[in-house]
Amino acid sequence: MYKNQEILDYTVGAKNRPADDYAWPADDHLIPDWVYTSQSVYEREMERIFKGRSWNFVALEAEIPNPGDYKRSYVGPVPVVVSRADDGSIHVFENRCAHRGAEFCRSSRGHAKEFVCPYHQWSYDLKGNLQGIPFKRGVNKQGGMPREFRNEDHGLFKLRVTTRHGVVFASYSADVEPLEEYLTPEILKDFDVVFPGKPLRILGYYKNELPCNWKMYHENLKDPYHATLLHSFLVVFGLLVAGNDSAMIADPVHHRHGTMASAKKEDKYAAVSEENKKEMRSFHDGMRLQDDRFLEFVKEFDSPWSVTMQTIWPNLVVQREMNTLGVRQIVPNGPHSMLMIWTMFGYEDDTPEMTRHRLRQGNLMGPAGFLGLEDNEAMKFVQEGVRRSSLDTNVVKLDAGNVGTATSLISEAAIRGMYRYYREVMGWEKA
Repeated sequence: MYKNQEILDYTVGAKNRPADDYAWPADDHLIPDWVYTSQSVYEREMERIFKGRSWNFVALEAEIPNPGDYKRSYVGPVPVVVSRADDGSIHVFENRCAHRGAEFCRSSRGHAKEFVCPYHQWSYDLKGNLQGIPFKRGVNKQGGMPREFRNEDHGLFKLRVTTRHGVVFASYSADVEPLEEYLTPEILKDFDVVFPGKPLRILGYYKNELPCNWKMYHENLKDPYHATLLHSFLVVFGLLVAGNDSAMIADPVHHRHGTMASAKKEDKYAAVSEENKKEMRSFHDGMRLQDDRFLEFVKEFDSPWSVTMQTIWPNLVVQREMNTLGVRQIVPNGPHSMLMIWTMFGYEDDTPEMTRHRLRQGNLMGPAGFLGLEDNEAMKFVQEGVRRSSLDTNVVKLDAGNVGTATSLISEAAIRGMYRYYREVMGWEKA
């Protein structure tokens, strides 16, 4: 039996409290558990972030190269369709028939001349405009739509669209800043290394569900501290390890985007001091590869980094782990779950040998990759912890005097920067 009725009421009702009832801790180094568990907070995130002044990743142009090509995608949890019209233009609209709300597009990808709702066969062109209604004027002069009904007033809900070097973004906002300004030059520098404007070649897809809050994935890739501790593969084989040249780069305007970067040394196995080994339980001296080709790094980019993992707010991860390339799309699925859609790619001018190398090295990534498994499990453990204790807070005090960009791997400055922006968008003042 709880001695403090106030604590009992708080704990039992925390998931159902209105978002306005929450107050952020006065200390910038604390993150309240309710940002990961509250349904009302989640609903506010969907409106203010994913439907707010954000550019959301929806597709790569290489997935819809020809007129008539389309792809199902998401903006937050909202299903959308990305299509290329006959004139080559790209359009994004909600996957919801304007008549009775059915999801009319059921295939992940395909080619079509029009979209037809399976329920009542309302049809739409590739730009989302309503073009046909069965029995619009009724039968035998009975029934049908009223005379004042106009097709142009009943098209699909359309989003704003922009692209950069083959990457497609969409927004619900009429006043979101231009994409280049949204990303900032500091983030574009490494974004444009992966997307220099040359044609991409899609290599494959993964899709998995993670039992954690969607923001945890942003935190994970703004957290170089865990990378040196959790991932045996990273530290033993020198992909991201204390002592390497590395950085955690945040955009200087809002700190919402970030790039975790590292430069692998020439040796295939990491040279780690005895002092650092004592701090890293994940380091195993005896771990070796049966096939050393797996860790070959072909210098193909004009970049000081061999690894860059970019988080583009609110739903995109751009991965460059040596020569394996991909994007990950974050799809929120309630406060306790998210979907991750992975698209792996190379370039059209890759040799067959380079394509095989990318595919071989791609085993690092994906839901069952040598690096992905440990992150998935760790975030599950965090979600299980915070969902049972809405009174507690997370502590992010590493590199305490810094917010945003950090030159040390032992830092949580980028996480604090992200939540400073998040708190502003969500409308919470400090307690």
